[in-house]
Amino acid sequence: MKLKTKSSVKKRFRFTATGLIKMGQCGKRHNMRKRCDRMLRNARGMSLMHPSDAKKVSSFYFHV
Repeated sequence: MKLKTKSSVKKRFRFTATGLIKMGQCGKRHNMRKRCDRMLRNARGMSLMHPSDAKKVSSFYFHV
């Protein structure tokens, strides 16, 4: 039986060529009035996931 990749992992994460996991920053969906400008600037783009969390995510993605 083939193992299927979790659809949520495909949508939320990207993998680099060296095997690291890139993810979007959290906290930017709504309530921007409460966020300071510095936080919004720092939360742009993608960031690399910590290796301890990456183990959990990579267990759902079998094609890496």
